Amino acid sequence: MSPHDHHHDEIPHLTPEQLAAALNPPPGRNGGDLVVESLQGLGATTVFGLPGQHALGMFDALRRSSLSYVGLRVENNTGFAADAYGRVTGEVAPLLLSTGPGALTSLAALQEAAAASSPILAISSQIPTAGLGGGRHGYLHELRDQQASFRDIVKSVHTVRTASQIPSAIAAAWESALTAPHGPVWVEIPQDVLLAETTLPPVTAMDATPRELHPRPELAAVAAHLLSHATRPAIIAGGGVVRADASGKLRALAEKLNAPVVSTFGGKGAFPWEHPLSLQSWMEDRHTTDFLESADVLLVVGSGLGELSSNYHTFAPRGRVIQIEADLGKLESNHPALGIHADARIALSELLEQCEPRPDETAAEAVAEVLAKVKSRIDAQDLTFERQILASVREALPAASPSFWDMTILAYWAWSAWPGALHSAQGAGGLGYGFPAAIGASAADRTTPVLAVSGDGGAMYSIAELATARQYDLPVTWLIVDDGGYGILREYMTDAFGQATATELSRPDFVALAESFGVPAVRTTPESLTEDLAKSLAEPGPSVVVLPAVLRMFAPTHIAED
Repeated sequence: MSPHDHHHDEIPHLTPEQLAAALNPPPGRNGGDLVVESLQGLGATTVFGLPGQHALGMFDALRRSSLSYVGLRVENNTGFAADAYGRVTGEVAPLLLSTGPGALTSLAALQEAAAASSPILAISSQIPTAGLGGGRHGYLHELRDQQASFRDIVKSVHTVRTASQIPSAIAAAWESALTAPHGPVWVEIPQDVLLAETTLPPVTAMDATPRELHPRPELAAVAAHLLSHATRPAIIAGGGVVRADASGKLRALAEKLNAPVVSTFGGKGAFPWEHPLSLQSWMEDRHTTDFLESADVLLVVGSGLGELSSNYHTFAPRGRVIQIEADLGKLESNHPALGIHADARIALSELLEQCEPRPDETAAEAVAEVLAKVKSRIDAQDLTFERQILASVREALPAASPSFWDMTILAYWAWSAWPGALHSAQGAGGLGYGFPAAIGASAADRTTPVLAVSGDGGAMYSIAELATARQYDLPVTWLIVDDGGYGILREYMTDAFGQATATELSRPDFVALAESFGVPAVRTTPESLTEDLAKSLAEPGPSVVVLPAVLRMFAPTHIAED
C-alpha cells in the first residue's frame, strides 16, 4: 500500500448529522468560529487570552463553543499561564491575542516557552487585509511587519489571509508546536477575515499528529556500544527528558548501565531524587562538574549544556560525549559529541533495547561520595537559614502539588536543592513567571493546590493576576519572599562593585493589597512558614503568604579562587 492510499483510508466519513450541517451551515458564523471549531477539532479544551479590538471575532465565537476560557490581565502573564498549561499537560495551549501592542506584550513569555520547549499556539489578530502588504495606512495597532517581531522567537509562523485558510493553518501550527522539540508557534489572522460571515461548513475532527523524531540507527548502535563498554559512564538528564515524558525510560537505562544521573535545572523530576544513582541537581558545584568530567562516556539527554547546565561553561568533559537532542541547533553547540538528533523518549527506548547490562558495584558509592562533598561545601558556608526556609516550603507543599518559581534567590536555591520536580523561568530567565504560570497549571487541574514562589520585585510584574485568580477561584497559593528589592542583583552588584545601584524597591503592603482583591493573605515568619503555608494551601481558592526575609546564595564554584 502506498502512503497516499494509507492516508485515503484514514479520512473519516461524515455522519448524516455532520453532512447535513456541512450542506446547510448554521447561520451567524464568522472567521472566529472557524478558529474555535479548529481548536476543538484538534482536541483543545482550554484557551488563554486577552481580547483586543481586532481580535473580537475570535472572542465572540468562544461563546458558541465548548472551550473553557481563562483570561488574564496582561498578555505576557497570559503567555506564562499558557506555557505552564503546556508544561503540565504536554498538550498544546491556545493563546488568543490582539494585534500590535497586545501581541508584542507576549514576546517575553513566548521566549521562555521557546527556551523551555512549551507547546503554545498563539493566535493573533492582524490589521484589516486592506492595510497589509507594506503600505503605511495608519490603522490602529499597525506594525510594518508583525510577523518579523515573532519570527526570531517562535518555532514557526503561519499566516492566514482568507477564511478557508484558517483550519489548515491552525492544524499546521498545532503539529509544529507538538513536534519535538515542543515550542511556541504563531498564527496571524486579519480582523476582517475574523469578522466576515462564513458559509464554510463547520470544522469536524482534524488530524495534526506530530511526526516522530527517530534516531539514525547507526548512531544509536554506536551509542549503545559505547555505553555498554564504558568504565565510568554518567548521564546528564535535561528538560528534554521531562518534555518527552521519558523519565521511566531514563531510570531503566541508568539502572541497566549502573550510570549515575544528574538532572539539570530544567530537567528536575527527570530522575528520582533519592535514587542510589541520583547525583541530584547540584549543577553549580565543582564536585559535580569534576565527577562529570571524569566520566569516560557521558550521555547527555535533552540538554544543550548551556550556561546553567555547564557550571557557567567551565565544564570540560574528558571522555566521549553522546548527546541526544531534539533541537538540531543544540547538537554539539557547546561540546564535540556523537550527536543524535532525536526525541528523548524514542532514543532512550532504542538505547534501552540495545545496551547490554553493565554490572558496577562502585557507582552508588561514587554518587554518595560526591553528594557528601557537596554537602560539606554548603555546610561550611553558614547558610542554615536559607536551607531551613526551603525545607519549610517543601514540608508544607502536598506531594502531588506542582510548584512554579520566579527568578528569585529562593528559586536559585531550589534549582540545586529542591528534591524533585519544579517549574521555573530558567529557560529565558525573565521576571514575573511564577504566579501567572501557577494560574495556568491550576486551570489544567483545579483539584490540586498549586504553589507560586516570587520575590517582591518579580511579584510586582504579576500583581494584576490576583484578580484573575479570584475571578476563576483557582487554588493557587502565592509565596512572596520580600527582601526589599532585586535581591540577587543586589548581591551581584555588591560583589562586583562594592555597592548596589538601582536594586532597592519601594513595595506595597502585599497583605493589604491581596486582601483588596478579595484574596486571603498572611504575613509569616521563618518559624511559622511551614504552618502558615500549609494552611493556605489547604484552603480552597487563591491565597498569599508574605515572608519578609533577606536570603543569601551559596558561593559559586565557577569563579577562580584568588
